Amino acid sequence: MQYNFALEKATHDSMACKYLCANENPDHDTINSFRKRFGKEIEGLFVEILVLAQTLGLLKLGTVSLDGTKIKANASKHKALSWDYANQLEAQFKQEVETLMKLAEAADNTPLPEDMDVPKELKRRQDRLVVIAKAKQEIQARAKVRYAQEKAEYDEKLAKREQHLSETGKKMGGKAPQAPTDAPQAKDQVSLTDEESRIMPTPNGFEQAYNAQASVDIATHLIVGHHVTQHTNDKQEIEPALAKLGQLPECLGTVENLLADTGYFSQDNVNACADAKIKPYIAQKRQSHNQSLEARHQHKPEIDETTLLPLEAMTHRLATKTGKALYSKRKSTVETVFGIIKHVQGFRQFHLRGLGSVQSEWNLVCIGWNLKRMHVLRG
Repeated sequence: MQYNFALEKATHDSMACKYLCANENPDHDTINSFRKRFGKEIEGLFVEILVLAQTLGLLKLGTVSLDGTKIKANASKHKALSWDYANQLEAQFKQEVETLMKLAEAADNTPLPEDMDVPKELKRRQDRLVVIAKAKQEIQARAKVRYAQEKAEYDEKLAKREQHLSETGKKMGGKAPQAPTDAPQAKDQVSLTDEESRIMPTPNGFEQAYNAQASVDIATHLIVGHHVTQHTNDKQEIEPALAKLGQLPECLGTVENLLADTGYFSQDNVNACADAKIKPYIAQKRQSHNQSLEARHQHKPEIDETTLLPLEAMTHRLATKTGKALYSKRKSTVETVFGIIKHVQGFRQFHLRGLGSVQSEWNLVCIGWNLKRMHVLRG
């Protein structure tokens, strides 16, 4: 909402805005209604602006850096309901409903406290029980989704252990994986303000948030793809990012390389990049700081990768001089963009609620960044 007030003020104070608005002064409510009504149409402007950048000679796709950042939702983590607490409240309210019913039945013989309105007290608790039941249903649904993901990982780990046993005749070291369960965990929770947001770790502790993703062209720092997800982990975001990049017009060029940190690494993600004809540069483990002189200058030779599997090819590629130099540009591109959006432009929290609405809001933020960046590039 504060941006709507800022736009309204700009139509009075800024000559550029006065010109664009034909000297009209729409108020903040009109601006907000316009944004909500034409959200889908505004999303299309993102690609049109990229085409304009290409026409001006500012953009030609080649290497893209992908990363995500947690942005606070328009909801407080203190307005969330956990599975354990939901069950406690449910038991409490059901007991209180029974007590109130007994008081109502005995009202003719036993006077009630002066300030007690039994019908109102009953309705208040019945309404809360409805909210709790809905919250529990959502928590159970999320638990089943999590179970499906964890079960797939569990089966994959078991298959690797069995394969190792059959090939070597020895059991694989380490603890055997624990079988997942589809039952909700005590701390599983849902927000009562924005149920589509999720509790996520941030530099300021756990917050009710969304995970905003951006694909940034390393040559221009223009955002060329974006989406918002409810996943705390980035591992599931390669395929949505590839889908967004695959929808870009041919005139923008072709994405040849994709840079991403270790949070995106999995064999499936490497294969997905290969299927999309994009070379992945995804770190398989965290790199230690202050590497030795020998480690920094030790490189593998360039080879023909066509005979290697996608994961083998990427592992070798990241150890070459060219691969190391290219991957080193990841931090200075997409993380720079996030830093400026948050610290300079001041966008640290979504103002709308719901996944679809925050996606439209993130689209506007990315459009704003690209317009400012294009102005700098033209200058």
